[in-house]
This record gives sequence, C-alpha cells and structure tokens, in this order.
Amino acid sequence: MISFKKGASATRRDFLKTAAAAGAGLSMPAIVSSSVLASSGEINIMMWSDYLPESFVNGFTDKTGIKINFTGIGSNEEIINKLKATNGEGFDIVSPTVNRNLLWAELGLLQPFDMSKVALDKVNPSMALGETHWNFDGKGVFWLPHIWGTEGIAWRTDAFVPGGEFPSYYDVWDEANAGKTMGRGHSMLLGLGLGLEGRGELEPGSMWAAYESPEKMDEVWTKVVEAAIAKKPNIKLIWNDADTQKNGLLNEGVIVGQTWDGPPLALKTAGEPVMYRAPKEGAMAWVDGLAMPTGAKNIDQIYAFIETAYDAKLAGEAIKTHGYNSPVIGAAEFGGEIYAKNFADAYPGEALDNLNAWPAEAPWYSEKRTEYTNKFLSA
Repeated sequence: MISFKKGASATRRDFLKTAAAAGAGLSMPAIVSSSVLASSGEINIMMWSDYLPESFVNGFTDKTGIKINFTGIGSNEEIINKLKATNGEGFDIVSPTVNRNLLWAELGLLQPFDMSKVALDKVNPSMALGETHWNFDGKGVFWLPHIWGTEGIAWRTDAFVPGGEFPSYYDVWDEANAGKTMGRGHSMLLGLGLGLEGRGELEPGSMWAAYESPEKMDEVWTKVVEAAIAKKPNIKLIWNDADTQKNGLLNEGVIVGQTWDGPPLALKTAGEPVMYRAPKEGAMAWVDGLAMPTGAKNIDQIYAFIETAYDAKLAGEAIKTHGYNSPVIGAAEFGGEIYAKNFADAYPGEALDNLNAWPAEAPWYSEKRTEYTNKFLSA
C-alpha cells in the first residue's frame, strides 16, 4: 500500500509495483461488476480537463445511453471552491487527488460509495486507497482510483538537451534556460526545493520535512521562495492546466518545463519534438480519483460511469489519448505500442524506483503553501 510518509523506501517499492503493473499491463482475473447500469439519463462530471477523451465519452454513451455534462478543472482547489459555493450541489462525480484526503475529511461535501456496486477488484490494489485514506469517521469509502501519473520535466528535443540521462527540476530555473521555461506555481516551488537539495544548497529531505509542522514549513519555504523570487525572471510561463502546458511547448517558446506527464506525452504521440522524463530527483507521483458530492442526483448513472471507467479496453483506449496511466488491471494492454514506448522513455532505469508519492496535505499546509505561492507569483 502506498504510504504518504516521504523518504520511506517502502513507499517507492510499492509505487514501483503499482506503476510497473499499470505500465506493463499486468493481467489478473477480472471480477464481473454487480453495479447497476443505467440505460439513459445524464451525469454531471467535474474532472481534470483532459481526462475524458472522445474515445471514452463515446464508448460510455454507446454502452449506457447516458449523456456526460462535463466541467473541466485544472486544480484541486477549483473542485473544492466550486462545491463550497454550491454546498455540494450540481455535480455527480468529482476527481480529487488522493493526497487531499485530510482537506476533504473536514468539508462534509462528499458521501460514501455503495461498494456493493463497485468492482474494485478490477483496479490495482496498490492504488485502491479509499478504505485506508478516504474512510471518513468510519462511514465508508469516499474515493475510488481513476487515473495516475507524475509531475516531472518536459522539454523540446530540438532546443534542449539534459545534462545526463535524466533532467533536473533545477533546469527550469537554470540561467542557461532563462526566459524559456514554465511550471505551475506551487509545485514548481517544490521542484525548486528538490533541485536545491540535489545541488547541496538545501539540506537533503527538507522539502518533505516541511509537511511535518507549520514551523518546519516556514523554515524551509522561506528559503525556497527567496530563491524563486530571485530567479523569477527566468520563468517564461506559469501554467494552470493541460492545454497551457501544451501551448507553452508548442507556441510560447518554452524549451523546458516542470509538467504533468500526460500533456507532453500526448504531444510526443502526435509527432511533436517533445520528451517527458522523470527527473533525477524523482518524479512526483499522484493518483486522481472519483468522489461523489453530497448533492449528487444521478446515482444510477454514477455507478454506470464507474463500471465503464473500470473497463480495461476503454481505459486503455483513453490512455492512448491523454498520456496518463490507468490503475485498471489490463488497461495498458490496450494502450498500444506507442503508449508502452512513451512509458519506457519517461521512466528509464531506476526512475520508477525513485518515484515520490505526494504526501497527504494537512489543511494548515495547504493554506501556508498558498500564501508562499502567492508571494512568489506577485513578486
């Protein structure tokens, strides 16, 4: 099981097993779902902007007759803010990241799933983290795994060459690439900190230790943000979603950036001179899931969506397009040769063994991180 305590070797070994299974197409006996399939109606989904490619949407509608009303988002904060504004109304499925469990536990905006209608046996058990991390007050499972991926380094192969087999988070901040880089506000600060650790300019383990207490976070992030502000002129673009990442690499003069894996790998698949790879400091791994708001109305349709999301063929067809990975057992077998090559290019050698599972974030951590990020962005 994935641990959210950083630096533990068990975390990396477990995530290695998970990632290798998803990437290599591990086959296990499929369990027939007992969920109820709706034959018509609509479902209102708020999800990361590129998670529902046409192949999946058409496959779902053809199978169930259900229409998807889709609202795209680019951050966990958007999900929370929209549901706070509506008091949990307006959506049937949302897609929080697994490490945000401590934030959601306090909000009271989600309801547990009826697990008798969920074929959880169809997903890799290393990612079935709802029972252990999203069982709020013992009321049941509030989260199901949907898509996993990493944040690492993407670059234009016609304009940038890493210093070795693996790039570094610090490449985004390096004077050699000044004015031609991009990242996301809060996570590029984490990446900078990891890069500074690798360069010996910050004590090893500092960025993960910052999750332990507000005092430690202040000590560490004050140094990181000072360094980031000094180097801010080197940054060309701050991205906030998948399309911004793609546009940066294609049209905005960005030659290297800290990105999710999906957008650059989608460009690579389309034949663009783009590469994505886990950096030498270790890619940051995440699992995005499915959760049901308290105001969800289309209940049968929700379980029909989950059943379809756990269909190995449709999940495999989807990863061909969006470039991320699926926790569904056997999905990678339907991802095709290009997906398999992209996966191997992204995680060569010991890269999978070096993955950093993103730690769970306490509410105080999220608030402080926002303050430090805003200080950097407004400087």
